[in-house]
Amino acid sequence: MAFVSNGETAEHDADEENFEDAFENIPVASKMDLKSALEECTMALNLFLNNKFSEALALLRPWAKDSMYHALGYSTIIVMQAAMTFEQQDIQMGISTMKEALHTCQRFRKRNTVVESLSSLVSKQSADQLTEEEMHAELCYAECLLQKAALTFVQDENMINFIKGGLKIRTSYQIYKECQQVQQMTPASKRSNDTFEQYEGGVKLGIGAFNLMLSLLPGRILRLLEFIGFSGNRELGLSQLREGAYGLSLRAVLCVLTLLMYHTYISLILGTGEANLQEAEALIEPYLQKFPNGSIILFYSARISILKGAFEKAQLIFQQCIESQKEWKQIHHLCYWELMWCNSFQQDWLQAYRYADLLCKESRWSKAIYMYQKAAILSMLSEEDLKTTGENVGDLFRQVEGLKQKIAGKSIPTEKFAIRKSRRYSAANPVKLVLPALEMMYLWNGFTIVGKRPDLTESLLVMIEKEETALQNENKPTEYHADDQCLVQLLKGLCLKHLGRLLQAELCFNQVIQSEKRIKYDHYLVPFTWYELGLLHKQQGDLDKAIKYIETAKINYKDYSMESRLHFRIHAALNTLKGSPASTPP
Repeated sequence: MAFVSNGETAEHDADEENFEDAFENIPVASKMDLKSALEECTMALNLFLNNKFSEALALLRPWAKDSMYHALGYSTIIVMQAAMTFEQQDIQMGISTMKEALHTCQRFRKRNTVVESLSSLVSKQSADQLTEEEMHAELCYAECLLQKAALTFVQDENMINFIKGGLKIRTSYQIYKECQQVQQMTPASKRSNDTFEQYEGGVKLGIGAFNLMLSLLPGRILRLLEFIGFSGNRELGLSQLREGAYGLSLRAVLCVLTLLMYHTYISLILGTGEANLQEAEALIEPYLQKFPNGSIILFYSARISILKGAFEKAQLIFQQCIESQKEWKQIHHLCYWELMWCNSFQQDWLQAYRYADLLCKESRWSKAIYMYQKAAILSMLSEEDLKTTGENVGDLFRQVEGLKQKIAGKSIPTEKFAIRKSRRYSAANPVKLVLPALEMMYLWNGFTIVGKRPDLTESLLVMIEKEETALQNENKPTEYHADDQCLVQLLKGLCLKHLGRLLQAELCFNQVIQSEKRIKYDHYLVPFTWYELGLLHKQQGDLDKAIKYIETAKINYKDYSMESRLHFRIHAALNTLKGSPASTPP
């Protein structure tokens, strides 16, 4: 049976209602050429962005073992689901699907002689010696490896995963560098066709994502990966992704989604929180017009609104996102997580609790974190409001430890933190946690977001000062007294900083640092406070002091809660203070 051009296989002529039967009854083409494969994958991507997830996968599945682009497209959708939902089950599925895709791509790559090593394969040959199909095979193979590495990154902030993925990351990076050389060596006469433009888009996505991803990693992680003396160039990464995003290739939207993930999540959780929202809005605008009900596009649009402090607008868009599709419930869970924070920022604790409760009941990501979050939010309610929920805060905190999970033999750092904190309720004489919802808000860098709203920051400050007074008036201070006081001073300092009361903020931070020897359990407070003090001096324009204090947090402290997360933030802060390092190949 011959292949029908323009990406339309015979099964597409079947009535939509018999979509599944079409695959069973009509024989598919015996060969899929590169141009047709690219066209089919573009159709599948459009289906995906229109919330037609099953249809997109159904279009790609029949060829997933015989066409490199179908294999890549199919596994990319599975991986995107995993990256968007952070569900461990999706991540495991993504990893196994990606293994199959790597196997398919491998069959199309140029055969290596025994003498030639993998890394010298492309560079020893001119672009003329690789067929167009082989060029794309290298690219698809590298992209599969990169996505597999990215999934490892999403799976856990723990360093063991970086070591495990090290070899794959290195191989993928080397292939991308060689693909870039092929791109540069390709004569002008061959650059004008559609398939070369697709190839170029793939190179930009790979080189861009790689440089960006590596630029996030603190030096000690890079050393573990054996990238000796190597660091990604953030500016090069961003510029390559931007070029790719505004190109016409199949991968343009992947460049856009990578940039949106960076601006709306990574720069917040693993960075200083200085997101480029102007660029994020410009990137998403054409897609909002093209896919007005696309849940992934709506989700990022809502996330941008949150980061601008427009919580009310964000809530409306998240509701629209939830209503736009029913197939991927995990995207609903991601919306619930964001809505929980939206309401927390606005101190509508009862509504925040409802979303935390929904996550506890429906999502499989981290039951321990959801339970802790739910209990922490309930702790912020008045006795009267708490009664209306019918919940017992102490009982919820006591459940947290039993819900922990391990990934690749390691616990999730945020889970470990939640378990350690909730143990206060398991003692013979339980001691209430102080402002646990605000503490979690800080660990997710939420004060950077709520700080955009002086009205809400002011009311948070009132709440924190009330707790400060209560601690000062304690008749019988508990063993946690000093820790609780230091937490309150850190949170108070953050509010004051965002309200522009910098000298008062500095006094709060210094109080934590001076109390270091009194802290018994929450040792993370001191290095995090040094870091915040550094950022405060950066804001005042004293860059030398800023670097000194942030370096103190980096060098003088170890083995404390959320250490990896702080090292990511320290790395990002020092990069902006010292200027981003240039890329030096390994």
